Amino acid sequence: MGGEMGFTAVLGEIVPSTSMVMVEGCTIGLTILASTAMAKGMSPFVFVVYSNAVGSIILLPYSFLYDRNTMEMPLLTLSFLVRVFFLGLIGVTMAQNLAFLGLSYSSPIVAIGMANIIPAISFLLAIILRTTKFNWKCSGNQARLIGTFISIMGATSLTLYRGPTIKNHSYPALSLQSLAVPPQQRLFVFLSAHENWILGCIFFAASSLALSVCNLIQVGTVKIYPQVMKIISFYSLFGTIQSAVLAAFIERDPSAWRLELNLELFVIILTAIFTSLIRSSVHIWCMRMKGPYFVPIFKPVGILFASAFGCLLFADTFHYGSMMGAIVCGVGYCTVMWGQIREDDEMHKNSGNSSSPSDDEKVPLLQEDSQGRTLMIFLSKN
Repeated sequence: MGGEMGFTAVLGEIVPSTSMVMVEGCTIGLTILASTAMAKGMSPFVFVVYSNAVGSIILLPYSFLYDRNTMEMPLLTLSFLVRVFFLGLIGVTMAQNLAFLGLSYSSPIVAIGMANIIPAISFLLAIILRTTKFNWKCSGNQARLIGTFISIMGATSLTLYRGPTIKNHSYPALSLQSLAVPPQQRLFVFLSAHENWILGCIFFAASSLALSVCNLIQVGTVKIYPQVMKIISFYSLFGTIQSAVLAAFIERDPSAWRLELNLELFVIILTAIFTSLIRSSVHIWCMRMKGPYFVPIFKPVGILFASAFGCLLFADTFHYGSMMGAIVCGVGYCTVMWGQIREDDEMHKNSGNSSSPSDDEKVPLLQEDSQGRTLMIFLSKN
């Protein structure tokens, strides 16, 4: 009996961790596929429209199944529609288009590195808008401030310094150069064909800022309307419509909208299915098993995957400096998250409660990841 309980406990630790590592690896793979599709000529604006349209079709029926046991609230009200309109505008139309535009000018390592500065930006916004109280004597606040500084330094380094290109001679079998395919016709690419590194970083930084603002709106929206998945599906739908209007002004060539049975269509469908159902389901399951901070702590794992793929498969376009800048962003992310956990522990200790937040103290936060798709992340209140 004791052996079975021990085996179950081990599985309870290994399965969630393995699932999260696999999800982060798949996310990097999808980012590389999206980068390849754009290098082959697909517009990032069109990609955002089609991927969100497919995602909205999937999310709408799923949201009614997911929220069937949640207290029903009238959704078709002016207040709700205004909120989801702005969530779609900021979280999809602005953030996603900026992110994929940045990807079209840079590489997946920039996408992953810049995604790790979102907690730091959110912390600064919370201080500026006075939605959180900063206590210099609190070790958690001190750690979050230090982590924010590290994140900013990492983002600056990622933008201004790429360093020398990695030359991989140790693993010739894994190099795409061994495929005898011309560089312009490679199966997968890591660096944009229209490279403008600084511009790409600026777009990603702007996308991270938009997501941080979106997160603030989302927290208040979920407090009023606890039907989380319906909020996601509605603002994804609004964002799809808004992005379509934007793309119609930018991409006026009908050929840019034409889809065929090729890599582009495959990436659109795979991205929509993975981010709308698979990844969100894994995240929710892991958080229910392991707590609200379990999912966020795996975010920097994406940097390791991106660095490994870059070194092994794209050594002639992958740079030491960009890898180190992304790692510094990851260190800043971990420091900010550790400070958040420490701050919550101190808050509950001072109030005489247990260190683990109760269900009433958890706020569902709809957070965007590096792919620009919507995820549900449960974080404790500030």
